[in-house]
Amino acid sequence: MKKITLIVILFGLGLFTLNAQDLPANPEPGKCYVRCTTPDIYENQTVQVQITPEYKKLKTYPATYKTVTEKVLVKEAAKKLSVIPAKYATETVTFIKKQKASALSVVPAKFGTGAETVEIKPAYAQWELGSPAPDCASGNPDDCRYWCYKGYPAEFTTIPVKTLSSDASLTSSDIAEKSSTYTKKVIAQPARVVEEEIPAEYATITKTVIDKEAYSEEVIVPATFKTVSKEVLTQKGGLTTWKEVECSLVEYSALPINWNVSSSTLTSEAKSIIDTRLMPVLANNPGTKMEIASHTDSRGTKASNKDLSEKRAQAVVTYLLSKGVNGSRLVANGYGENRLKNRCADGVSCTERQHASNRRTEFRLINN
Repeated sequence: MKKITLIVILFGLGLFTLNAQDLPANPEPGKCYVRCTTPDIYENQTVQVQITPEYKKLKTYPATYKTVTEKVLVKEAAKKLSVIPAKYATETVTFIKKQKASALSVVPAKFGTGAETVEIKPAYAQWELGSPAPDCASGNPDDCRYWCYKGYPAEFTTIPVKTLSSDASLTSSDIAEKSSTYTKKVIAQPARVVEEEIPAEYATITKTVIDKEAYSEEVIVPATFKTVSKEVLTQKGGLTTWKEVECSLVEYSALPINWNVSSSTLTSEAKSIIDTRLMPVLANNPGTKMEIASHTDSRGTKASNKDLSEKRAQAVVTYLLSKGVNGSRLVANGYGENRLKNRCADGVSCTERQHASNRRTEFRLINN
């Protein structure tokens, strides 16, 4: 690491002679020294300052009103008669379309065949003159004859007849009953008159009434005070001494804070870096003075970059003050884009990594 011996040389209108008494006594070659001033020690005290005295005044109070709501009748109750017509239902009625009856059938008589013998001529007998005897000697034909009483049998004739096997009769058969249906409307619910109550109608009105009459009272206005914090010098400093420090501390060292774009607000990670990197340096080198330097890349205007870098440097200083570091030991400087570490100036095309090397925050110990 490069070794630098830090001394103070005064310049005015001309070059002044360096007095030996301004340098550390008995310095050692290769060592680095910073001039430290013993700081004044102050103590914060609070005092009460009376801003206004106590006094009396009359205070008047206007009448107060309240809004009340009231229910009012806007339409009286009444009755309404409604005629509800009868309601019908459809009913199916079954009727005998054709009554049950009997059908008569004639069973004709049945005949058989037979014969009946009828005596058509009764038996009889009569005298008949017989034939002359062949050997009759008389010439009288009536001679030589004899009378016979000859009987004749009755004469019969056979007449075919029909015999009655079975007489004519009647048979009865049922003719089935036939049914059918028809529909008719019947009253399911008779007509009726319904009496309906029409309720009264009300409205809500609001009106303003006096809640409390106007009145006055005497009021004591107390004195007012303001608490003022002030610094009280408890020990005078000013003694200048030379202190040997590590040479690396008088050169700019990186404070690896990753600032958010266009932001000067410290993140919790940034505060942790300050706690671990800067607080030990300040604690181990009492009486020394530290510069916080912040830089930007060339993008953006010079004025905005300068302003942003100053805000970032001041944010670090403000945080150190909150940790109890004496403000006389801290210097915040914002250099904007004035101290670029590479060629990436306005109009030069560079990578994001090259620009990032210019966006940095640094610290170093300086003479008090």
